[in-house]
Amino acid sequence: MDVLQNLLYGFQVATTPVNLFYCFIGVFFGTLVGVLPGLGTVTGVAILIPLTFGMNPTTAIIMLAGIYYGAQYGGSTTAILLNLPGESTSVMTCLDGYQMARQGRAGPALGMAAFASFIAGTFSVVMLMLLARPLVNLALRFGPAEYTALMLLALSTIGGLLGESVVKGLISAALGLILGTVGTDALTGVARFTYGQPKLLDGVSFLAVTVGLFGVSEVLENAEQSLRREVYGGKIRGLLPGLSDWAASKLAIVRGSVIGFAVGILPGAGATAAAMLAYLAEKKASRQPERFGRGAIEGVAAPEAANNAAAGGAMVPLLTLGIPGSGTTAVMLGALMLYGLRPGPQLFEKNPDLVWGLIASMYIGNAMLLILNLPLIGLWVRIIRIPYPVLFPLILFFAFIGTYAVDNDIFDVYVMLVFGVVGYLLRKLRFPEAPVILGLVLGPMLEDQMRRALTLSLGDVTVFFTRPVSAALLSLTAIYWLLPALRWGWARWRLSPE
Repeated sequence: MDVLQNLLYGFQVATTPVNLFYCFIGVFFGTLVGVLPGLGTVTGVAILIPLTFGMNPTTAIIMLAGIYYGAQYGGSTTAILLNLPGESTSVMTCLDGYQMARQGRAGPALGMAAFASFIAGTFSVVMLMLLARPLVNLALRFGPAEYTALMLLALSTIGGLLGESVVKGLISAALGLILGTVGTDALTGVARFTYGQPKLLDGVSFLAVTVGLFGVSEVLENAEQSLRREVYGGKIRGLLPGLSDWAASKLAIVRGSVIGFAVGILPGAGATAAAMLAYLAEKKASRQPERFGRGAIEGVAAPEAANNAAAGGAMVPLLTLGIPGSGTTAVMLGALMLYGLRPGPQLFEKNPDLVWGLIASMYIGNAMLLILNLPLIGLWVRIIRIPYPVLFPLILFFAFIGTYAVDNDIFDVYVMLVFGVVGYLLRKLRFPEAPVILGLVLGPMLEDQMRRALTLSLGDVTVFFTRPVSAALLSLTAIYWLLPALRWGWARWRLSPE
């Protein structure tokens, strides 16, 4: 009953004219971010954060969340029409979606992608609503020792999973931790690593680092590539899937929704992994697996359901524990902290309007996306044809203006440019950028909680091992760090002559 009362309160918050307007703006720009190949959800959210300054925090997070899950919708359009995923989460949609387009069935493919996304997105919001309170009750029992262990686990797993190499992911996370130490020490008031620069006394600007790492580096990387795009030229008709399409896809949507939400909750796993797992599970469950890759509509429904459910699932650890479940939610965590809010169990107690308003807005936003995506297919196709020499200067324009406008300080623009080059180098060396943001956001929180735990225990470090929950979380962290060595040893043993 409490859940329903909270949800009704959330709808009262979400349906105010200003929140409805910015929810629409969020899902519209989110779809646009997903439609434009080479932009990415993290980049889109990072660049558009400055638009939210001056807003009520509830309105701001409703808009940012709309961009996040809206981009999952938009990515399918380019995957089906160009065979090029607008988002990495739509890479599996290319396999059957583009083949359907070549067979003259682009309409049903786009329609099924939209309906599967809507169903899975709604499912994930229902699950978020049901799981939030039990997890909050559990998290309220956490003390500084438990939070320290939880953040160490998050930095290890998320930093290691966001990228091709565990070691490179952890190095990126360590770089973020180093950046998090810059500024004035909260306990002693001593300036750390500022090198006499007063602008750094408050630390490195989160927004400047984020926009530089994702926005500027994206432009630099794509500007050196030849990005010619062949858009599907046939006429798109019949957007509503037929009965046979629904019969083939109904179980795919169910399985994709469940897999996507379960994977989305796991820190670092991400919507891309969820889409891949859902596609493989659907192919394995099919009586005719040879149809996959040749235009099977289940091959569109399953990954599209999974990536949207995963986006909702990633909101669970963000809101309940204050731990981001993906690179995009890490940026959103930083944004919440810029608004003076700290995600976690206390957020439900101190800011119920934000939490339940956000949850209710996700119901509304998913309905808006369904309405947006079907009638506006023609618009998205025209936007796809925007030349990159026109698009990239626009991205840089928003990056410069947005970064400068926050504090009216040119120093932040210089920081953005420096980290744009750093982000470009990280990409060329195949280091993931998202763990850097995780380290920058979680590092100061980790330091604060560790100091509290040691202060309460009078400097006794065994407090982290004598408390059961903390000890269990640290054990999981140790296991994760040992995994590469165990895998290496297992591979050597299997290859040995004996």
